[in-house]
Amino acid sequence: MTRDYKSTVFLPRTDFPMRAGLPAKEPELLRRWAERGLHDKLRETSAGRPKFILHDGPPYANGNIHVGHAVNKILKDVISRSRQMLGQDSVYVPGWDCHGLPIEWKIEEKYRAAGQDKDQVPLLQFREECRQFAQEWIDIQSEEFQRLGVMGDWSHPYKTMTNAAEATIVREIHKFALNGGLYKGAKPVMWSVVEKTALAEAEVEYHDHTSTTVWVRFPVSAPATPELDDASVVIWTTTPWTLPGNRAIGYGPDLEYGVFKVLAVAEGSAAKVGERLVVSTALAEDLAKTAGITEWRKAHTLPGSRLADTRCDHPLHGQGYDFPVPLLPGDFVTDDAGTGFVHIAPGHGEDDFHLGRKHGIEVPQTVADDGTYYDHVPLFAGKRVYTPAGKTGDANGAVISAIAHAGGLLAKGKLVHSYPHSWRSKAPLIFRTTPQWFISMETNDLRHVALKAIDDTRWVPPQGRNRIASMIESRPDWCISRQRAWGVPIALFVEKKTGKPLRDETVLARIADTFDLEGSDAWFARDPQFFLGNAYAAADYEQVFDIVDVWFESGCTHSFVLEARPDLQWPASLYLEGSDQHRGWFHSSLLESCGTRGRAPYDAVLTHGFVLDEQGRKMSKSLKNVTAPQEVVDKYGADILRLWVVGSDYSEDLRIGPEILKSQADLYRRLRNTLRYLLGALADFSEDERIDVAEMPELERWVLHRLTELDGVVRQGIEDYDFHSLFSALHNFCAVDLSAFYFDVRKDSLYCDRPDSTRRRSVRTVLDHLFSCLTAWLAPVLCFTTEEAWLSRHGEDADVSSVHLRTFVDIPGEWAAPRLAAKWAVVRDVRRVVTGALELERASKRIGSSLQSSPDVFVTPELHATLEGVDMAEVAITSAIRVVDGAVPEGAFTLEDVPGVGVVPVLAEGEKCERCWKVLPEVGTIPAHPTLCHRCADAVDHLPEAAE
Repeated sequence: MTRDYKSTVFLPRTDFPMRAGLPAKEPELLRRWAERGLHDKLRETSAGRPKFILHDGPPYANGNIHVGHAVNKILKDVISRSRQMLGQDSVYVPGWDCHGLPIEWKIEEKYRAAGQDKDQVPLLQFREECRQFAQEWIDIQSEEFQRLGVMGDWSHPYKTMTNAAEATIVREIHKFALNGGLYKGAKPVMWSVVEKTALAEAEVEYHDHTSTTVWVRFPVSAPATPELDDASVVIWTTTPWTLPGNRAIGYGPDLEYGVFKVLAVAEGSAAKVGERLVVSTALAEDLAKTAGITEWRKAHTLPGSRLADTRCDHPLHGQGYDFPVPLLPGDFVTDDAGTGFVHIAPGHGEDDFHLGRKHGIEVPQTVADDGTYYDHVPLFAGKRVYTPAGKTGDANGAVISAIAHAGGLLAKGKLVHSYPHSWRSKAPLIFRTTPQWFISMETNDLRHVALKAIDDTRWVPPQGRNRIASMIESRPDWCISRQRAWGVPIALFVEKKTGKPLRDETVLARIADTFDLEGSDAWFARDPQFFLGNAYAAADYEQVFDIVDVWFESGCTHSFVLEARPDLQWPASLYLEGSDQHRGWFHSSLLESCGTRGRAPYDAVLTHGFVLDEQGRKMSKSLKNVTAPQEVVDKYGADILRLWVVGSDYSEDLRIGPEILKSQADLYRRLRNTLRYLLGALADFSEDERIDVAEMPELERWVLHRLTELDGVVRQGIEDYDFHSLFSALHNFCAVDLSAFYFDVRKDSLYCDRPDSTRRRSVRTVLDHLFSCLTAWLAPVLCFTTEEAWLSRHGEDADVSSVHLRTFVDIPGEWAAPRLAAKWAVVRDVRRVVTGALELERASKRIGSSLQSSPDVFVTPELHATLEGVDMAEVAITSAIRVVDGAVPEGAFTLEDVPGVGVVPVLAEGEKCERCWKVLPEVGTIPAHPTLCHRCADAVDHLPEAAE
């Protein structure tokens, strides 16, 4: 009777399932980490190690997280975990931005929906509602971030609305007040009519906008040269509503101008035959076409310098605009578009303001905070530039109509151009000169200090340095005041008599100390005399109620987080956010820290791209192409999302969608199966089996050498923040070197060799090293799966209770074998030729399995010497192989990229071993085991049950 040898084969055994079931498994692991206090254990085991502090840029607490948040937080977590496993103390403290317009806007919406005026709500009640709203979303976002596997001190996050944070923010404001960097001045700022507040550059985005354009005559009233007698200077503007604020005209001193006499016009043209118009000669032809001038003659040509000291009348002269309009030289005036003249409204433009101030021109106040003209504005009082909803108002039409009626309108048109909008309300903005608080870029040489700090910082990718440096080089003074209710006040007193802020350190300290105890609400709740004490009378001082820019707040996080917490350190090792933060958090943190500490609050800055759909389009609800991280986690699990992040080149924009996620799930399955194979093959592995490297076969020593190479790739990838390349290397190693080669070759040994054989012990020892290295290297990315694999092997009560409490393996130097690596690269090339030949045999049905073959392999003398000692039958998974030192015969199978190798398929001789399935002549020659080969018969005889 034939014996059944199936039970004698050492097949893999593991409870680690092939189907991951991540959506159900991951929450269980999160609970386990929480119950066992994993974060606290990490801090205990890391005590005394060098610190690596990735400082969290605070997300805004006003909605569910989106996939951009997921990219940011996962990338931070991968970096933090990697540094921890490198042997550093990597403490990650999450934080939130809590103040500012988006939250205030939500609370206002509630009142508007109820038909109530927000301004009638008691201020402290309104602020408390904002505070509660922010806290609700912090709780929701915290849970969503933790579900992504992000490890951090979630029990003690930082929030910009805590008493301690608000007190520190005020102390930072006071530092600028004391060092002279903070001042109050009237300057044009970008103003939101909808939100009734000034906006910082970081709060502005640019969209296409259709503007009404006008060409307007300004009659010359006092010519500096006779050529300008009885002429009109023509200006062009895309903002007709600013014309009531006009007080001058800018010209280019180096441009050439012409005085043109109109001879003929087209029907309907507003130009007049006989009038004389002054315009840049380079733009004259364009103006003639626009204005319907069919014929004119250039009467004079003038250099711009000849226009100095010329004055014009306002086109609405005699209707409340009876002031001279001087022509002033401006280096910003060009002849690229328009007329070569720029109408100057000092209250509505940066260049206009500075040119007007240089020449002592009045800065009129024409437009109120709600976008309406003030009552004192002639002709246009109450007209709106933009409505409260951000729509175009009636101001443009009224101004154009009045100018046309007065005979000043030469032409009008439409222009689609990039225009500033609020990134919150999405409404277009206006430039408006208002009294605001600024931090000077020149006082204390802040610009120079910041530029030096940029040079001293590591930027990843490097082009980030140029981007932020160009912003700092050209940026105006920093407007830090906002006219809002929810936020930290610029807690200062201004002396009414002098207009100067009170710089008494005792008073400033009393303000900040009170904020420490009561929060910033105290500024609105307490009598101002309390803060001033006995030294000053409240009647002599104006209390500043402006709210500080939220970017200033977040720019202070380094002070009330990094400096305040003993588990952290200042400066941070790394700031990491999206590339838009060069003008946002990186920028404000840099200026705040340089202005108070003389250097950046970070040693390095890393930026990532934005998330697009699979076609490279921006995500939007209307396109139905939004990928929500919550949905991905519910369907696939967080590890798939984490895999997608590191599998993408996040230095550029990332793409995500159903097909991309499916491919990530497939990639994940390959990695999971690698871990599952290792677990199965290592069942019951004991230290008694372990074998020294020196005793191992070459193939095992080659695998260990590959581990030394990968160890270098992993460590360098972490240092370079190049997780995309790092993970590609690990995946290729698992898929190509292990699954497609090493595991394939060594299955026979694992399944069929005697347990005490050197070869099988070597394989199991190497598999143990592989499991140890791979679970550590993959843990920062596949944080749930590696934990599951670790517990599957070592159990709940292992000495190391979590894979995340480990550090990367210290690879012994003796594992490195570069010469062996070169040799086995050749062996694998020869194997490819054999495999290719056998694939054709299988396709032609001449063999069913490679073990039915015993091919002849013809190689060059050099290759023959390289293959000396290598069991090519074992490597190629054939029953036998004959390696022939000789020329490749005609008809042999070859591969173009492996010269000098040819394979002639030959059927294996003998019978099939019932246990290992090799076809060998020796099968049938062993009386005790007539269906086995020598190796299998020996293995069966030495099984424990055989000894019994």
